[in-house]
Amino acid sequence: MDLMIGILLFAAGVAGGVANAIAGGATLLTFPAMLAAGLPPIVANASNAVAVTPGHLVAAIADRRKLPRMDRRFALTTASAVIGGGLGAVALFVTPEKLFTLLVPGLIGLATFVFACGKRIQGALPKLADGGSRSPLLAASSIYGGYFGAGLGVMLLAILTVTGPEDARTTNAMKNLLASAVSVVTVAIFSTIGLVSWAATAVMLAGAVTGGLLGAKLVAVLPEHVVRTVVVITGICMTLIYGARYWL
Repeated sequence: MDLMIGILLFAAGVAGGVANAIAGGATLLTFPAMLAAGLPPIVANASNAVAVTPGHLVAAIADRRKLPRMDRRFALTTASAVIGGGLGAVALFVTPEKLFTLLVPGLIGLATFVFACGKRIQGALPKLADGGSRSPLLAASSIYGGYFGAGLGVMLLAILTVTGPEDARTTNAMKNLLASAVSVVTVAIFSTIGLVSWAATAVMLAGAVTGGLLGAKLVAVLPEHVVRTVVVITGICMTLIYGARYWL
């Protein structure tokens, strides 16, 4: 691996780790770096999914005491995420490289919009008191998560909020658990079918761990809205850049 590419991947991992620790949205920083490193879009997407997975797992483990009791509702919710994530990963595998390349700018743009407007979207959604729509909605969002992943946490949080009676802390813990479930199943599938560039992933993963530790210290001094603004601006720029490259 070229030294400059290694530096790029490590730096993107650090930036993503800091972003996730404070505001989220790491994939909007890390996925474009994988593309800039010269990886084919599908391999870049799969490798990025592996690199950012530890962040989801750490958050899920940290929140485990806030999870609801393991009843039928809990099992259905988790199963929806696992099945959806698996379907999304398989869908990525069977997508022709040329088609996925054309989808990249739209996927980055969609993820940027969801990340930027997540709280407004969540507030605008009607409360579904019976929760009957939870499993189908979670499955649908998890399919997207297995296929691309950026913005998944925002989608899960919105669905859990409008379909359940849980308090905010429990809802956030469930979001972390479900994002972890999607990540683990997709990583298992991507690794098995050989879609992961392990050299690039290892470098970015090292950066992400470093950034996560750094973000834990910066969270007290770096305002969340500043980090969110940087992530959104980056997402918009990447949408325009890859739109010009792949669509024009």
